Amino acid sequence: RADIVMDVGNSLNPAIDIGQIEGAFTQGMGLFTMEELVWGDSDHKWIRPGNLFTQGPGAYKIPSFNDVPLDLRISLLKNAPNPKAIHSSKAIGEPPLFLAASVFYAIKNAVEAARVDHGLKGAFPMDSPATAERIRMTCPDEITKAVGVPSKFRPLGSW
Repeated sequence: RADIVMDVGNSLNPAIDIGQIEGAFTQGMGLFTMEELVWGDSDHKWIRPGNLFTQGPGAYKIPSFNDVPLDLRISLLKNAPNPKAIHSSKAIGEPPLFLAASVFYAIKNAVEAARVDHGLKGAFPMDSPATAERIRMTCPDEITKAVGVPSKFRPLGSW
């Protein structure tokens, strides 16, 4: 579930504003949880140096309909006009995109709880995007111990 209360001033068209907020939040969720850039470098020798591998739908994951929260509640803040803008409106594009950072930090908090359950306390590195592979390798258990993943392992990505 995700609840968003957005200050758009006096909305010119609430349906369009809500749609923009939904889209930006979903795009932000992709940014923080699945959109991973893989460049040719010493870690990825199979890609020509300086070339971007994750381009296009075959290798670059973007959010789809299935990635939208099942319960996404958007409401517009009332009585918050912007007297310096046309019809007292406000911008709605970027703020909801960055609100999706809350998804990344919720995942990191869940990973931290899993680590505490396995006796690991304290700070640990977790880079964005929080892909399924990074989450899995950051949560130590019998499997990661069996393959020798250290407790301070920093998963670099899914490629």
